[in-house]
Amino acid sequence: MGKGKLKKFRENETFSCLVQPATEELLGRDHPLKGNWKTAMFHNDHPIVLELGCGKGEYTVALAERFPDKNYIGIDIKGARLWKGAKYATLNQLGNVAFIRTRIEFIESLFGSAEIDEIWITFADPQERKPRKRLTHPRFLESYRRMLAPGGVIHLKTDSRLLHHFTLETARCNGLTVLEHNEDIYGTGRADDLLSIQTFYEKNFLAQGIPITYLAFRLDSDQPLVEPEWDQEPYEQTYKTLTRS
Repeated sequence: MGKGKLKKFRENETFSCLVQPATEELLGRDHPLKGNWKTAMFHNDHPIVLELGCGKGEYTVALAERFPDKNYIGIDIKGARLWKGAKYATLNQLGNVAFIRTRIEFIESLFGSAEIDEIWITFADPQERKPRKRLTHPRFLESYRRMLAPGGVIHLKTDSRLLHHFTLETARCNGLTVLEHNEDIYGTGRADDLLSIQTFYEKNFLAQGIPITYLAFRLDSDQPLVEPEWDQEPYEQTYKTLTRS
């Protein structure tokens, strides 16, 4: 491990906005912040917006700056990536930003029923050969549903037409309300103040001429969620995972 990464890990320990629970703190048990994020972390009663797989925290931070009347939490497993967002939030005294270093599989140990108002999934790995690992697979959506407030929205912004259409078909086959789906937010002029925020990955994909898609839907069904039966072959990506490095 390089000295630069070790330095970031040490500095991460000093950021009050960065929570780094050990696996044993979450495995089969609730974290002390579960159900208490507004009072214990943000000290207000504003809505909480969660970004899954936030990377360096670019989207989380940008949303927090543009919409100070909401609280934002970014989750990622990579501490060296989270360092950038946590350091920026600390230096700029963004009191409505927090980060968690953990795996998405543990989020039910971190958030209580109806504690989250919105979820953003930005440029997640489409997991072309492993659909159960997609962050919009029903097994994850079941977890999100338990923590989303009534009327809560899931936003998916991605370069992957495969992930976009898999999620769209998942929503449709489960009777979920699709609020919007757009297969080229820049080509159609849809990229407003909310959607025009560009992460490192997004800039990379745009430079390659890859359209950016957007999908918004609600988990407003109380029935067990199932994986759609559909043909993904037309949507399989031609670029390699290397482009995400």
